Amino acid sequence: MPRPGQGRTNEKISFSLIGRVVKDVCQNYKGYVIIVAVCIVISAVASTVSSLFMNSLVSLIEDGLEIYGSDGKTAAVDYLKPELLKLMIYMAIFYVLGVAATTIYSRLMAIVTQGHLAKMRNRMFSSMEKLPIKYFDQNQYGDIMSHYTNDIDTLRQLISQTIPQLLTVALTIFVLFIEMIYLSVWMTLLVLVGVGVMALVIKNIGGKSADYFSRQQKALGKTEGFIEEIIEGQKVVKVFCHEKNAEKDFDKVNGQLYEDAKEANKYANILMPIMGNIGNIMYILAAFVGSVLIIVNVPNLSISGQAMSIAIVVPFLNMTKQFCQNISNISNQINAVAMAMAGSSRIYKLLDEEPEQDEGYVTLVNAKYDRNGELEECEERTNIWAWKHPHGDGTTTLTKVEGNVELENVDFGYVPEKIVLHDVSIYANPGQKVAFVGATGAGKTTITNLINRFYDIQDGKIRYDGINIEKIKKPDLRRSLGIVLQDTNLFTGTVMENIRYGNLSASDEECQAAARLANADDFIRRLPQGYETVLTGNGANLSQGQRQLISIARAAVADPPVMILDEATSSIDTRTEALVQRGMDGLMYGRTVFVIAHRLSTVQNSDVIMVLEQGVIIERGTHEQLIEQKGKYYQLYTGAFELE
Repeated sequence: MPRPGQGRTNEKISFSLIGRVVKDVCQNYKGYVIIVAVCIVISAVASTVSSLFMNSLVSLIEDGLEIYGSDGKTAAVDYLKPELLKLMIYMAIFYVLGVAATTIYSRLMAIVTQGHLAKMRNRMFSSMEKLPIKYFDQNQYGDIMSHYTNDIDTLRQLISQTIPQLLTVALTIFVLFIEMIYLSVWMTLLVLVGVGVMALVIKNIGGKSADYFSRQQKALGKTEGFIEEIIEGQKVVKVFCHEKNAEKDFDKVNGQLYEDAKEANKYANILMPIMGNIGNIMYILAAFVGSVLIIVNVPNLSISGQAMSIAIVVPFLNMTKQFCQNISNISNQINAVAMAMAGSSRIYKLLDEEPEQDEGYVTLVNAKYDRNGELEECEERTNIWAWKHPHGDGTTTLTKVEGNVELENVDFGYVPEKIVLHDVSIYANPGQKVAFVGATGAGKTTITNLINRFYDIQDGKIRYDGINIEKIKKPDLRRSLGIVLQDTNLFTGTVMENIRYGNLSASDEECQAAARLANADDFIRRLPQGYETVLTGNGANLSQGQRQLISIARAAVADPPVMILDEATSSIDTRTEALVQRGMDGLMYGRTVFVIAHRLSTVQNSDVIMVLEQGVIIERGTHEQLIEQKGKYYQLYTGAFELE
């Protein structure tokens, strides 16, 4: 059970992640992104032109009154009508363009966002499939699942909302700044002072909010990992009456998530009111300072060359309000950016994980004998497997797979500083049955993990038919090994599909023959739909023994030259075990077989039995030889009988 609260870090996430996200989006949707960018520019410009129109409108009215005076109202109205109509038409055109641009980029962003997320999920899954077993041993499954749910959702929000809004706000601020300088440098300087105050608030309060939102995202992943683990082990929880303790542990994990979420939202909730009030103060100051400048008749410094007047101050008030609102919008997006960066960081961390290394070049192929009795590669499946070994001169040789496996002076540790196997040497000749026995943690399963190359050894050599397994491509190496594990994994699908998982090209007849070999055919045919019965929840509607029989059938249909049976019959009752053992004998005939068993009755007929203790082989020999030695094996064997 996980320990709540452990492993929390305050990792600082670089804003370069946003650049990486944008780069990935642009690579897949470059044309759409260009159109969206153009639409955002149009939308930003359209949202700011009202101030310039207001400036033109007030100036026009002032000019009309100045030309015709209060006594010439009719003439002033006649003067203003066509000009006002022209301004209204221009404004209507800009606003229509703005609405059209916003509509277009919103629709396009929906296509871009969902398409990119689909590609990212594919990349994540593809990357995950290439990771070594060590990654899954070191990470909670629920936390890995969180990448595909919570983290991908923050990425959706970043792409569909946050980035477009940030671009719109940034462009709006830029256009407003140009317009403000165009009208009055003095008034612009006043607004910049207010922006400086806002920046300090964003740095202090917004920074804390972003930090806690980042923590919240990580705490959410840990919480989901805890929940997934407890759900998977619910039977164990109930058997040991651990419900209350599980609740206490969950309270700690959930409490940490609550604390991070509370702090994040606390700072986020106070940020906007503060920013809004600063904007209101700036609006009042702009009105006051503008009025003073008009009264004192201070020369206006501007690009437009207009004198300080109501035509400057009135639109400037509107621009000040817009400017402050957009600065506030940036602060509002900080939280979304922080969550998105936390989620993106976790996604890219998964994508950047070092994939399983494979420098092998020897491959496994189907072969047949030609007229001269020489092996040659063939396309169709045969009962003959061969190692295809390329050479530096461009030639290749085929070596028949015999199943000769050797471990020579092997040292191994899951972490370099803690070696769990010490100087292990094993010689399994073709067709031999080699058994490993010993206490839990002695290193039995570790040896089979090394033969599969789930892990690489620190020292020594492992050879397969005389070939160093590091030279064999991992998929080909594993294809030559049939494995039946103690913990069975059945996938959602029919019984037939689960058996065929061992060999996707197997026919229905071959799958049924494999089931008969494992003595699973009888109970399968008694299922509601026989071989077409759908299994869900890891075969929850089957007994543990039935699930194991299907797992054995799955290994049988693969027809591999080497078999690894890791407690393959541990979940089967004694009567069924006898039936399965006969089927297993047929399955093992002519193959090299490695057997791990606690029931010593299942290994008595082994050609050689290895007794391990703390990662060292302390005894080896046949059942009779080890009994005569009266060593550890004798103690285990006689102890088993005494227990019976």
